[in-house]
Amino acid sequence: MSDKFFFKGRRTPKPAYGESGYNTKRQTKIGTEASPLQLTVQSDERKQAVQAIVDEQGLFAIITINSDIEENIVQLERILNKPKAVVAEAKINRNAPCTCGSEKKYKKCCGQ
Repeated sequence: MSDKFFFKGRRTPKPAYGESGYNTKRQTKIGTEASPLQLTVQSDERKQAVQAIVDEQGLFAIITINSDIEENIVQLERILNKPKAVVAEAKINRNAPCTCGSEKKYKKCCGQ
């Protein structure tokens, strides 16, 4: 038997469907056809400008014009200003050629 709890005299129960790695309660990505952005603007000119941005990004949005309330394009701004992942540069290997161009090994030149 290859059960991890066999030595204690019991068998491991089979995991439930929801625990098998398939997320059945995942939220739909915002800005898609299934979940379009809900945006509110105050004028028709602003609606055309926002629609141009939405089309350029390949998103879907429902844009309503209402001059009585304040403009609300927070969902669009979140997608446009998503933070980028920081990628660290690889550390220089000791035996690699030095980056200063002296053609010495890094450990003999700038790595001291």
